[in-house]
Amino acid sequence: MDLLCILSSLLISYLIFKIWKRIDSKRDQNCYILDYQCHKPSDDRMVSTQFSGEIILRNKHMRLDEYKFLLKAIVSSGIGEQTYAPRLFFEGREESPTLQDALSEMEEFYIDTIKKLLERNQLSPKDIDVLVVNVAMLNSTPSLSARIINHYKMREDIKVFNLTAMGCSASVISIDIVKNIFKTYKNKLALVVTSESLSQNWYNGNNRSMILANCLFRSGGCAVLLTNKRCLSGRAMFKLKCLVRTHHGAREDSYNACVQKEDELGRVGIHLDKTLPKAATRAFVDNLKVITPKILPVTELFRFMLSLLLKKLRGSPSKGSTAVAQAAPKAGINFKTGIDHFCIHTGGKAVIDAIGYSLDLSEYDLEPARMTLHRFGNTSASSLWYVLGYMEAKKRLRRGDRVFMISFGAGFKCNSCVWEVVRDLNVGESLGNVWNHCIDQYPPQSIVNPFLEKYGWIREEDDHDTFKIREEAM
Repeated sequence: MDLLCILSSLLISYLIFKIWKRIDSKRDQNCYILDYQCHKPSDDRMVSTQFSGEIILRNKHMRLDEYKFLLKAIVSSGIGEQTYAPRLFFEGREESPTLQDALSEMEEFYIDTIKKLLERNQLSPKDIDVLVVNVAMLNSTPSLSARIINHYKMREDIKVFNLTAMGCSASVISIDIVKNIFKTYKNKLALVVTSESLSQNWYNGNNRSMILANCLFRSGGCAVLLTNKRCLSGRAMFKLKCLVRTHHGAREDSYNACVQKEDELGRVGIHLDKTLPKAATRAFVDNLKVITPKILPVTELFRFMLSLLLKKLRGSPSKGSTAVAQAAPKAGINFKTGIDHFCIHTGGKAVIDAIGYSLDLSEYDLEPARMTLHRFGNTSASSLWYVLGYMEAKKRLRRGDRVFMISFGAGFKCNSCVWEVVRDLNVGESLGNVWNHCIDQYPPQSIVNPFLEKYGWIREEDDHDTFKIREEAM
């Protein structure tokens, strides 16, 4: 009998030990953001209304119809007068870029951000264990990750990942790579470097589906420092709760919604197809189906299922009458029961409006994305971090809050993740926040684009043969 008790005690003790060990090992697999640094280019790269007009007028391939299309696109874009462009645009060389132009653009970005990030956290480049770099539109040899390692003289055993052509959703993909590495390796520091190269990707033709990208994309970038070190969890800003990736590349219409291609005269640009809104909506809906049960309370999920059942029984499906409703139908579930802040990719005013309508968000919820689009434009994969920086600068982020990041990318992809705020975040402690110098000016009373005031006369023109650009506009 005594022997049986001893064996039972040993078995129970072993089971408790295994359970504790598994729980304890999970703690070393957590993914934390220690700090991040967005890039603010120098003021001599700022794109004003006057300069935007000068760049457009340098394109000799456009006609009256294209000018009218661009005017409408820029005015409704939600972009302001303080965004940034590569240096070669200011030198008038956007039609003849070189590889060195693109490399110099990236060097200016990563030297600025990584240096500030490491210095602020009192780290040496040799402390970094994992490096993930994502720049969609530049694939050089050696890779950008190799150039960063060479510049900062990082360790020989550093684990390196260099992502290209992943589009605007590449930041979340990079975080996913780091998260999976942290599951296998303990006590690591990871650096995610995200940006976009515009120098070699200005479209100089007149295809409407390709000149639209010129209106939206601007220079920017971000470096993010992550860790799974338990001893650093108290210093962390955010903790990753869940991450979901959705890829519709197997669907032909989704695959062709956003493609780099040549126009009929061989000029390379990004083609944005008419099927893009539908492809984005479909990917977004499928992504929400997976992540929603992970982030919302059971009570809200039950309420949603019950309301859905009642609607089916009554035979009264929801209908949307507006263009926004047709692009992104309402989800019908209250995401604010599990999410406090919404970090939306600044793909354009229409993207922000559609997500806001679908998730039933208020203007307060959409303000960070709208203001980021207005101040910095669409900086591709790094735009999420500018939106997050706005929330931090406005002192919105409190301990325990949850932040929902949503991004879209060519392929077609929708990637999302949820972060939990580990501690109260005040603007004073983040000296590198790019919003610090101007946050008191946002939101402005009006974000009306002055392009209409300066170039609105183009709408009144109707004779293609006699059309000329007015002297005051040049």
